[in-house]
Amino acid sequence: MRARLDMRCGPMASMEAKILNPRRFATDDWRAGRGPWAACALAVAVLVLSLAPGPARAQIANPYEVKGVDVDVTAETASDARAQALREGQQRAMAILLERMTLKSDHARLPGLSPEEITEYIQDFSVAEEKTSAVRYLAKLNYRFRPSEVRELLRAFNIPFAETPSKPVLVLPVLRRAGALLLWDDPNPWRAAWQQRSSQVSLVPTILPLGDLADVAAIGVDQVVAGDRQRLQAMARRYEAGSVVVAFASIRHDPARSLWVLDVTMTRYNVTIDPQTTVVTYVSEFGETADSLLARAAKQVTQLIEDNWKRDNLLQSARQEAIAVRIPIGGLRDWLDMRKRIGSVAVIRETELVQLSRAEAQVILHYIGDVGQLIIALEQADLALRGQGDVWTLEQLRGGKKAG
Repeated sequence: MRARLDMRCGPMASMEAKILNPRRFATDDWRAGRGPWAACALAVAVLVLSLAPGPARAQIANPYEVKGVDVDVTAETASDARAQALREGQQRAMAILLERMTLKSDHARLPGLSPEEITEYIQDFSVAEEKTSAVRYLAKLNYRFRPSEVRELLRAFNIPFAETPSKPVLVLPVLRRAGALLLWDDPNPWRAAWQQRSSQVSLVPTILPLGDLADVAAIGVDQVVAGDRQRLQAMARRYEAGSVVVAFASIRHDPARSLWVLDVTMTRYNVTIDPQTTVVTYVSEFGETADSLLARAAKQVTQLIEDNWKRDNLLQSARQEAIAVRIPIGGLRDWLDMRKRIGSVAVIRETELVQLSRAEAQVILHYIGDVGQLIIALEQADLALRGQGDVWTLEQLRGGKKAG
């Protein structure tokens, strides 16, 4: 267990004795919702709510939107500071966007554009927060970029890219140290390293479990290492994740070279495909501590998770394909929900309605990429495309939420 909970409140807070019959201590103030016992109940309720799993960090609604770009510029005047901040903000936003969509190995080849050139790719921007003084401007800026123009830019430089956001990926960091396996234990320096990563939004949001009593009861470290699919899927459902990554790390010290060596076996479990495993080794740099090595490895494994997703979803061609699909529905409300879901899938360029009845809708989906990539993209919107040849059916995945 990660931590021992010790809450004491009320007029007998300092007493160690157990209360065998708590009803005897329920005063009129308690029943009326007043007094120290009521305050205690409120505190306990707040604590219980705080331990419940919050909603998983949502996937990107629009892959061509960059939010929360921080700018802080000082100049001779406030207007000069603001103008410079906006130029820097759009350059930073463009860099975030292009790196988000491309493989890390291609980042060095990304085009460096001037602020004037970047303006041509911006659809609009907004100011989320701002503070000004006589010479300083601070703000958080949101940008939306023009998808077709950005795609053409990357194709002009022959840089493959992906634009399908993944559902959140739940990461379970397991550390083998001195023969012991650590997951929910506290401390777990491998888990701590994952918690220290930056929260920059990517196509593949990675989240960590709370490690509360429900998690401890749901799955143990031996079951995680063994890849217990049923329990891993239960954890994914609890955190509204699309898949689970078990990041199994083993750290050892090499006395001959006075270096730390970290072996990481990363296995991704998905409902629809077989587990995918990647093995990497990290060696500490001169003077690097074990904790620093773990922190660096957590960032690089995160990048590896993102790159693996992008590699499966790279759009090699601008040519559109089309597929005829039947969609079973229970009425107009179902069709409107399905249409909204389909419209949220980035690789789908157009949904052409051919026929609509109370029982089904027949549509033609115009998309880019191949059918496999279309299937993956639809799964992120809780939609399952099944079939072959000229007969395809699109249905909501069991347990999927209604479109918001």
